[in-house]
Amino acid sequence: MAYKIEESCISCGACAPECPVNAIAQGDTIYVIDADTCIDCGSCASVCPVGAPVQE
Repeated sequence: MAYKIEESCISCGACAPECPVNAIAQGDTIYVIDADTCIDCGSCASVCPVGAPVQE
């Protein structure tokens, strides 16, 4: 199951460079994960200071 970034995201950008498949991008108000590209590795969740990335 792919990860999804919840509304608790503070747009710090810590997650994006950690994604090995570049599935994370800045959205309108928060970062977003492309579910079709996400490989469910959890790298984003391990660096997020607020725990915004969660498995769908």
